[in-house]
Amino acid sequence: MGNRFASNRNAICECDRCGFRYKLRELKELIIKAKNVNILVCPECWEPDQPQLLLGMFPIDDPQAIRNPRPDFTGYPQSRGQYIQQSGVVGTGFVGSVIVVTT
Repeated sequence: MGNRFASNRNAICECDRCGFRYKLRELKELIIKAKNVNILVCPECWEPDQPQLLLGMFPIDDPQAIRNPRPDFTGYPQSRGQYIQQSGVVGTGFVGSVIVVTT
């Protein structure tokens, strides 16, 4: 049983965009907006599909607000750590021969 199509090993074709002659296997399919438009172009005329053309084709949910928000209140001890300023606290650290003293 023979093959239904001839081999494209030596087939010559024209680029649909510039009109120059190339081997058929060198030509690439042009894809616009994620759809094959059945146009064969040479490597010089070929360009990848532009990602910006796909905007709006896919649903994107990017919520910005929180439903039923509550204010941040530091009066509750489990809410946040409470910072209490104390006077006279001195921290000292030793690293090699460097001494850091803060008051």
